[in-house]
Amino acid sequence: MLTQELTDKYQLVVGLEVHAQLATSSKLFAGDATNFGAQANTQVSVITLGHPGTLPKLNIRALEFAVRMGLACESQISRKSSFDRKNYFYPDLPKGYQITQDKEPICVGGNVILTLEEGTEREIVLNRIHLEEDAGKLIHSSEQEESRVDYNRAGTALIELVTEPCLRSAEEAVAFLAEIRKLVMYLGICDGNMEEGSLRCDANVSVRLHGSATLGKKVEIKNMNSFRNLGRAIDFEYERQVGLLEVGQDIVSETRTFDADRGVTASMRTKEELNDYRYFPEPDLPPVILTEEWIEKVRAELPVLPRDLYRKFREVYGLPRYDAALLTETKEASSWFESLCTRTAHFKAASNWMMGPLKSYLNESGITYSNLPLSVESVAQLIALVEDGKISFSVASQKIFPELLLHADVSPLSIAQRLNLIQESDASFLLPMAKEVLFENPGKVSEYKSGKKGLLGFFMGELMKKSKGKADPKVATQVITDLLMN
Repeated sequence: MLTQELTDKYQLVVGLEVHAQLATSSKLFAGDATNFGAQANTQVSVITLGHPGTLPKLNIRALEFAVRMGLACESQISRKSSFDRKNYFYPDLPKGYQITQDKEPICVGGNVILTLEEGTEREIVLNRIHLEEDAGKLIHSSEQEESRVDYNRAGTALIELVTEPCLRSAEEAVAFLAEIRKLVMYLGICDGNMEEGSLRCDANVSVRLHGSATLGKKVEIKNMNSFRNLGRAIDFEYERQVGLLEVGQDIVSETRTFDADRGVTASMRTKEELNDYRYFPEPDLPPVILTEEWIEKVRAELPVLPRDLYRKFREVYGLPRYDAALLTETKEASSWFESLCTRTAHFKAASNWMMGPLKSYLNESGITYSNLPLSVESVAQLIALVEDGKISFSVASQKIFPELLLHADVSPLSIAQRLNLIQESDASFLLPMAKEVLFENPGKVSEYKSGKKGLLGFFMGELMKKSKGKADPKVATQVITDLLMN
């Protein structure tokens, strides 16, 4: 564990390379399907395998998705971009090279704004966003001596987002990856499924003395596919590198892997220099030329982005930071909330319902808002019953809400009337019961009058029992308080 003295001495520097698998129905340069979970090596073709005489052809949908992301990140969209061959030999790379973008990427620069837990904002600067094809997948088994390879994923369209080395903590790195996941899902260009490898990232980690302008030797940690592991890997590597420097050892520029079970990184290979890849222009693909009209058409079709929705939820609906952040996590949730807000002016109550009973039900059922057996109108009516004082929130959430899920075509009011749940707000109706409660508990009354004001909750509970939960809490509190003051 690093001491405060060491963290004050050494600054952590992180840059991320995020790979997002594009949600196209075919691969970047071939017509092969891209369905996840298909039988091994059934989604390959001679183009994917790089057979002699075959030619790649660019998937225009993938190009559009890359431009969408660039526009969302305020990148400069290249009017002319090109593809290159990145040469390296690995069993899951069937052609012996990867088609990627080196000298002329589709998107240059850009930024992503993060809102950290304490509410502060950080601008993370992007170096580029480029298109490339994915590799296959090596499968290792302890029960078999040899490894196997599945080429189904080979050739699948990816975008890679490369940040500048401007992240300064594991928290910032995790927040950045979470923001990218949210963005690609809002844009509809990637499903964001990290378990299936649709979204993964490499972390370039180095340390330097605070105040130094010179970057230290970087170590690349490969293929992080969870937020937690990304944070753990960066923290471990920061501590490891500081430990080496403190005893006078050099940092080796290398590629490392993260062992999630042990929480440590381990060396894979020394870091290759760029010229080891022998980049050269892809001879089988012409440059990509984009017109202003085409770019503006893509821009016009962009959805409202989560950052803008977050601002709207804070400023227009008056939600706290936590609510706004949670409700803009997914496009589905934000759309459902906005739809709910067209039917009720009680925006915070709407947020509470979505973050409380609705979220719990969705988590337990394993479904999303699109499958919710409940209309926005029904929830708005339920909110109105609570806000009008006809039922309490606990009655609404514990008794009426479950009934609505079973009988979505019945109004909340009808259910409340059928179950005899309408709150009693008439003070004259509650007064006799309140007097009974105080008469039956003279000792508690004496204690209350001697200073134990917390007993008010006890009296309220007893009154609720007598009214069978129908007493309006506000009116009941006033009635009991008035009696105790006499």
